[in-house]
Amino acid sequence: QVQLVESGGGLVQPGGSLNLSCAASGSIASIYFLAWYRQAPGKQRELVASITRGGNTNYADSVKGRFTISRVDAKDTVNLQMQMNSLKPEDTAAYLCYARALSGNSWGQGTQVTVSS
Repeated sequence: QVQLVESGGGLVQPGGSLNLSCAASGSIASIYFLAWYRQAPGKQRELVASITRGGNTNYADSVKGRFTISRVDAKDTVNLQMQMNSLKPEDTAAYLCYARALSGNSWGQGTQVTVSS
């Protein structure tokens, strides 16, 4: 199994930036897909950005040009990051890290991002 721990959320003003991190541990060698999802109160969970083992990325239309997903592989961990620029109030949500691996799928506990003046 893969364990995921997110960090980096917080309160930011519109137009500001945040960098989210997700540390993956456990059966990291079997991870072939990583993604950030978000869920706002009363709304469905939505895919924000994803990255494959080969480095192919995909973004929701609402964040293209503003968010950048990346991954850094180390010996015992994989670190998934997402740089979020030009944040808008509608980006406010709980952001969750997701991993798809041969050993199974995993979710992090989430980190809150609030964009407000």
